[in-house]
Amino acid sequence: MKTTHAPQARYRELQSKTLREIGNIGPFVEGSLCEFKRAGRKSPSWHLTFKVKNKTRTVYVPVEMVQEVQEWTKSYRRLKQLIRRETKQSLAVIHRYAAGRRAARRSRGSTSA
Repeated sequence: MKTTHAPQARYRELQSKTLREIGNIGPFVEGSLCEFKRAGRKSPSWHLTFKVKNKTRTVYVPVEMVQEVQEWTKSYRRLKQLIRRETKQSLAVIHRYAAGRRAARRSRGSTSA
């Protein structure tokens, strides 16, 4: 007798795929990279803006690092998407398990009556 149902096995497979993708995410940083102009300067400057304990903080980003920091912020957004996907898949596994137990309980109850 099979212990896992096909739909639950599918969710487990999707979970492991998502976890592998999470493992492949490289360096990341939470925040937004913002360009700003300083008085008397032609070239823009860059700040990384993020929250710490509900307060907005900024960090100056040297021009040489802007490309790299942009990639880090993209990686962070991708990580958030993957975490949301993993959460949905985990909830689906829980719901499937609970539904299977309810169905088993109903079928046992109707055969013994």
